[in-house]
Formats: sequence, C-alpha cells, structure tokens
Amino acid sequence: MSGRARLTLAAWAATLMAAGALLPLVKPATWIFTAAFVLALVSGVGTLARRMPLARPLTLLAQLVVALLALTALFAGDQAILLFLPGPQALAHAADLFAAGAEDVGRYAIPAPDTEGIRLMLVGGVVAIGLMVDTLAVTFRKAAPAGLPLLALYSVAAGLSGGGAGWLWFLLAASGYLLLLLAEGRDRLSQWGRVFGGARRAGRPGSSVAVGGPTFAPARTGRRIGVVAMGVALVVPFALPGFTGGLIGSGGGEGTGGEGGGGTISAVNPLVSLQDNLRQQEDREVLRYRTNARDTSGLYLRLVALDQFDGTSWKSSVRPIEAVPQRLPWPEGLSRNVLITEVTSNFVASEGYEQKWLPMPYPAGRVDIDGRWRYEPAGRMLVGDDKQTTSGARYTVSSLDVQPTSEQLAAAGEAPERLLREYTRVPSSLPADVKATALRITRGAGNDYEQAVKLQDWFARDGGFRYDVNVESGTGVQAISRFLRDKEGFCVHFSFSMAAMARSLGIPARVAVGFMPGTTQTDGSVSVGIRDAHAWPELYFEGAGWTRFEPTPSRGSTPSYTQDDTPSGTATGPAQPQESASAQPSVAPSASESCTPQERRLGDCGPEEALAGAETSGGGPDPLTVTLTVVGILAVLALPLLPLLWRRRVRARRLAPAGAGGARTLAVWREIVDTAWDYGVDPDESQTPRRTAARIVERGGLAGEAAEAVHRVARAVEEALYAPNPRPVSGLAEEATRIRTGFHETADRGNRLRALLAPRSAARVRWAAAGWWTDTTTKWSTRRTTLQSRLRHPRTTP
Repeated sequence: MSGRARLTLAAWAATLMAAGALLPLVKPATWIFTAAFVLALVSGVGTLARRMPLARPLTLLAQLVVALLALTALFAGDQAILLFLPGPQALAHAADLFAAGAEDVGRYAIPAPDTEGIRLMLVGGVVAIGLMVDTLAVTFRKAAPAGLPLLALYSVAAGLSGGGAGWLWFLLAASGYLLLLLAEGRDRLSQWGRVFGGARRAGRPGSSVAVGGPTFAPARTGRRIGVVAMGVALVVPFALPGFTGGLIGSGGGEGTGGEGGGGTISAVNPLVSLQDNLRQQEDREVLRYRTNARDTSGLYLRLVALDQFDGTSWKSSVRPIEAVPQRLPWPEGLSRNVLITEVTSNFVASEGYEQKWLPMPYPAGRVDIDGRWRYEPAGRMLVGDDKQTTSGARYTVSSLDVQPTSEQLAAAGEAPERLLREYTRVPSSLPADVKATALRITRGAGNDYEQAVKLQDWFARDGGFRYDVNVESGTGVQAISRFLRDKEGFCVHFSFSMAAMARSLGIPARVAVGFMPGTTQTDGSVSVGIRDAHAWPELYFEGAGWTRFEPTPSRGSTPSYTQDDTPSGTATGPAQPQESASAQPSVAPSASESCTPQERRLGDCGPEEALAGAETSGGGPDPLTVTLTVVGILAVLALPLLPLLWRRRVRARRLAPAGAGGARTLAVWREIVDTAWDYGVDPDESQTPRRTAARIVERGGLAGEAAEAVHRVARAVEEALYAPNPRPVSGLAEEATRIRTGFHETADRGNRLRALLAPRSAARVRWAAAGWWTDTTTKWSTRRTTLQSRLRHPRTTP
C-alpha cells in the first residue's frame, strides 16, 4: 500500500473514530454506516484525483461534487434528476429536511430518534469534517492541523451530552488522530529513506548521540498539536454548560413505533416548540374549546408531566407508548369515594399551533381524535407519531373533575412502594438548604397534605415571593437555592421548587406543563392564548391520585381542596355530562383575549422563557471559564462570516452620508462596481465609467430603474473626474441601493447566497494584504541593504 493510500485510509478512520462520540446522542445509530459509506466514496475519488494527478483545488472540487451527488441520492433521490442530480426540487427538499432536523435537535432529548432531518445533519456534518481532514492531511500533506476539525467534531458531541461523552469516546477520537499523525510520519519517512540516528547507547555520560535518534520538526509539531488538541478536548466538555433535556434544549416529543402497541417515547419537554411564540409581544390563540363544565377555573390543559429530577433539570422519562385505547384506564390511585364529575370538552387547535403533545384536561378518560396519536400510560398523555402535530386538530375529551375534600387528602394512606421509590427521588447534589427550608416551612404539619398546603401557601402568599417573567432560569444545582433566596421568578421556578421540596419531604411529586384554562368569550367558547402557557406541581395522594397545586402567585387558580373553606361532599360515582351547555367547538380560532392591556403593562402575562428549557438549575462552572469558552467558540463560528461582515462594513462606510464632492461619488461608484462583482460581473479597471456602466447593465441583466441608476452614477463619476467644477450630486446612496436590489432580483438563489456569504469583492482584502506585504518587505529589504552597505563601507572621518 502506498503512503498516500495509507494516509487516506487513516484520515477516513480518524474521522469515523471522532464521530463515535455522536453515537450516544441518537438511537438507533445506523447513520454512522451511511456516513462511512459516503465518506469512503469521497476518499476514493480523492485518491483517484491525486493519482491522475489533478491540481489540489480540482481534487477538492471533485470530492465536493461526489459528496453532493451521494447526499442527494440518499436524502432527496425522489426529487432529484435521474435520482442523484440535485435540481431545484431536490435542493428545496434538502433545505426543508435540514430545517426539520434543526427543529428536531431542539425538540428531542438524548438519545433522540433517528429522524431523516437529524440523519441528514449527522451524515452531512461527518462528511464535511471528513472532507476537511482528507484535504488537510492527504491533499496538502498537513496531518497535524487536521486535528482541529476532529477536535471540533468531538467537542460538539461532548458539549451536547453535557460533558458526558465518556472516556471511551475521547480515547477513540484521540487514537484516530494519533493514527493519522503516525501515517503521515511514515509517509514522510518513506520519501527520504531510513533515518540514521546513530547507535543506541545506554545514556553513557558524554555521549553525543541521543537514545533513539533525533526528533524532526514535523514530528515535534504533530506531537505538540496533538497534546494541545487532547488537552482542549478534555477541558471544553467540562467548561461548556450542560445541555440537559434535549440536544440543544428540550422540546416536543415524538413517539416511535408502528401502528401496533409498543415503542418508546423520548424524554422531552414539549414547550420549547412554543419558545418563539412565547417571546412575541402580542398574544395569539393556540386553541379554543367548549365544555359542559360549570366552572372552568380548574380546567387546566395538560401537555406532559416532568418526573425526572437530576438536580439541574426536570424532564420527562423515557416511557413505553401504545395505541390509544377506546377508553383510558382508571387513574392510578383514584378512589371512587372521591367526588368526581365527568366533563366533556370539544377542542379546535389553531393551524399555526404545532405541538407533538395533545393539550387536554387531566385525568382524561376518553379521547376521540383522528390522526397518528399514541398513548403514554404513566403520564396519561397523547403524543403524535410520525410527524403528527396538533395543527388544526379537532378532538373531544371526556375527563374527570376530581374534587377531594381536605379530610380525604389528610387521611390519605401511604403511596405504593413503586411510586415512592420513583417520585420521591432527589439527587445527592441537591443543596441542603432546600430540605431545611421545607422542614422549617412545614413545621407543625400533621400529615403530607398539610405539608403540601403549607408549601403552596408559602410560595403563593406568605413567603414574600414576587412573580417576574424577566428572571433567568439559571443553570446548575444552586438555582433552587438562589430562587429561595431572591424570591422572584415565574411558574417554572415556583413549580419546580415546590416539587423538589415536596420530594425532599417524602411526598411523591412531579411537574405538569401545559396551559391555564383560558378566557371565556362572549359566545360561550373558551380561548387559550400562547401566554396561558404554565407549569404547576402535581403531588400524589392515595385515594385522590395525582393532585394539582398552584404555588405561583397571581397565576392560575388555587384548588378548592387547599383552601380553608373546602367544601365537603359525599361519595358519588362519575356523573354524566350535563346537557345544559353546548360542547360544540368554534368554527375557527380567533385572537385570544386572555391578556388584558393592563396586564400587559404590568408584565403579568409576559413571555415565560424558562418554560422552554424546563430547568431550574444553578451553580455550574466558573463564569470566567464559561465566558472565555463561549467567546472562543463564537470566534471560531464567526470565521466563515468574516467576508459577509467585511462587505457590510465597507458598504456602510462607502454609502455613509459623511463626505462630499468627487470623493464620495467615486466611493459610491466603487461600491456599485463591487456589487456587480459580487453577483458575477468581474471588474475591468481599463474601461471608462460609461463603458463600465454599459457592461454592468448588460452582463448583470439589469433593467428599468436599476439600469438607469447605473448610468446616472456613471455620468456623475465622469463629471467628478473631468469637470473643472463638478456639481454636487444627491441621492447616490439610494442609487447604489436601487442597483443592488436590481441585482438581487435578477440573480438566482445560488448567486444571491454567494453574493451574501462569500462576496467575490472580498478578494480586495487579499489584494490589499498582498500589496502591504510587498511594500513592507521591499521597504525592509531596502533598509537592510543600506545598513549592510554602511557596515561594509563605513565612512572615515578626516
């Protein structure tokens, strides 16, 4: 095997070994075989191109073309020309697939399902990194710098897993890099023959020959870069804040499995898909419903329950899912001796509301809905399968309005051992002051129910807490302690803290995420707005099941069974739906009125950003380390944007209103010429302004106002250059903007992207740098020659 073939194989293996750190993030991990196949094709084409041989840029271009064709055939074959040639439809499909993958990354927890979008991002990313490694290590024979893209690949995986990529994956990635360095060293050595380093000696004093021979510069450079790369790879995962609950945050979940029973559901928080909407200044309606419930104040619409608490975040467990039964099982722990009323509600979701989880009252007994929906028994939740969402959904839910009395809750027996074991678990990292505060607040309580009420009242009324949507959720295990100290936050802080404190007291607890009941409209329907999004704790009491509490001040409604005037009642069976109120849904959702102008001014219904992350974490890594790491990562990510940023800065300076006369006219003309260059019209400095204008209009395909603007500015340039007293010209910046708009409208999508992200006129930076370097070296060369001449021929004084 030749040295280059061995180096090509080492680059291919090193990339896949570094990509191994991505395997725990997605299940099943079959995408790695696809990436290995495509990368093998790219490496093979590079080998053939180098043997022909082709110029280095042409080799890279051939590999890029093969990678594009292979990815097109794999992910957009049905839309491609002849199944592998990328046409407009194939590119549009790939863009949609990539956008869906980016959405899935923010939605699913680790391990995420192997959706087509995520698969495209993984395979495409690994192939891109592999192409960079192959180009550096094999085409340019620079294996040491190839460690940087390998490091980026490993660090991304380690950062997304919260620094938990594991020593196995690090050793695998490091071994791949060392393998690449060894292959390059052997290739270099084979070109020069065997290196004689002298006889091996046992370190005899006075010996001038080192044991094992000298170390050459390439090997030293490779080893140094290798040490730095491994050190950074070790430090970066621990410096990056942990991303818990999702690949880049928690999001709406999607079940896996077919039409039959079985399958699992990802551990996710569904409200991240609402994050952008929650941040909008104006409220909008997400769904509307009609119900026969006499009082809707307690008709909370539940999406999902977060039942796992690791000290830094709450998230939903990975649970088995099954087909939706015709009648949902009786709620766990609910006794028929509790006052129960059956309620029927008809829902219509907005077309713009796309959520994987189905909002419905808890506990639901029956759900009538069309589409691909699955049932998760532990949380009594419905989740969309195979890209099913709530958009435009119409469904009917029969639910139970459970109203236990305070006496029944106080007399509740001990929860089953399984529930106690799972829902009272708190991590050892939970600060001690959380439990100490819970014990102090609940001092004197005679049972779990009284403890729960004391906790609720302390948060909502007696503890001096303030509702504030602008408080950050924080990261790390100290977030609850900070919230208890600062006493300001919103529903995420209140619900997460109360659930954690209840668990520390031995009360089974979890957090429900969904919507408050909404606002009743004049036509009798109830409108639920995006700002009705909410989180609240659910505590388990034997006989009543999972029971809602409301610790957030000024939000929602306090349950009647936690108030002093709790009504008592006799045991009844489930009641039939009342016929007094219509339960027909409205035809189309309209703007929500759940947030009044006065509430908007007070900020009481502002966006609840932390619902997106579903985390009450705190502490975390050292702020300086995090800041430096983030700044470094942003600097690396900004490198590809430097041409774009440079071009915008130059354009703003040229078109700035400052300056007058011919200098400003020439600056605007230079901007117009560079704009044409960005869109493919190369500059020709030998032409007159008038001929240049005609050339720009013809080759740029300009017409109408844009073409006339080019000629007007050209005449102004001629006057500025040749007229003895040129007249001042106004509106030059507007003319340049009009011309750039004309180019944008006539260019195709690819040319527009090229002009934006990689403008051709950025070559002026390289020209300027080359000119500066030439001038500098010439100047210093002249000075050196003069100095040497003076030293050789010193002047002698008479």
